[in-house]
Amino acid sequence: MVQILGANNSIFNQYIAEIRDVNVQNDSMRFRRNMERMGEIIAYEISKTLNYELKEITTPLGTANVSVPQSQPVIASILRAGLPVHQGVLNYFDKAQNGFISAYRRHHKDGSFDIHVEYLSTPELNDKVLILCDPMLATGASMVLAYQALMKRGRPRHTHIVSVIASSEGLDYAKKHLPENVTFWCGAVDEELTAQSYIVPGLGDAGDLAFGHKI
Repeated sequence: MVQILGANNSIFNQYIAEIRDVNVQNDSMRFRRNMERMGEIIAYEISKTLNYELKEITTPLGTANVSVPQSQPVIASILRAGLPVHQGVLNYFDKAQNGFISAYRRHHKDGSFDIHVEYLSTPELNDKVLILCDPMLATGASMVLAYQALMKRGRPRHTHIVSVIASSEGLDYAKKHLPENVTFWCGAVDEELTAQSYIVPGLGDAGDLAFGHKI
């Protein structure tokens, strides 16, 4: 299942407009905050899909029965670009356990590249709800590799993949190589992917925009 939040009119689209805007991107703090805001909105939408139970709450004047989530999800993100979105999701699921994956591109002289998972830290995942964050779903290869690496730590009941901007090619690749119990949450889906695997119009390098250029 694919949910595209930018397909409907909401304040979410204002944040997409700002992270894309070359005149706004010079403000890295604003870029990070907008990514965080979109993570919060997607977390709210994901919360509607969870299992709930009634809990009796004591107030100063009596008791009230409130429907609350039965359990918290596990939130995982691909470093470093995924961190602002991860924080937004964590703002809403503030008791969640967290996982982190370090993946990088190893470039070759012919212009091609391989993707390698270098580091993985995650709690046990069996029968949990997993939320996996990466703001840009370009080729989809790093997302698939990250998911496969996480599966070595257990099989989640359901996985929600959060990407602010995806390419149609990357989304198709991920859907083809991931199981059926996965829901994709995207802000927007762009049609073009360059030979260097950049999404067009996209927004550029999300990690650099959030945290500065890397060597």
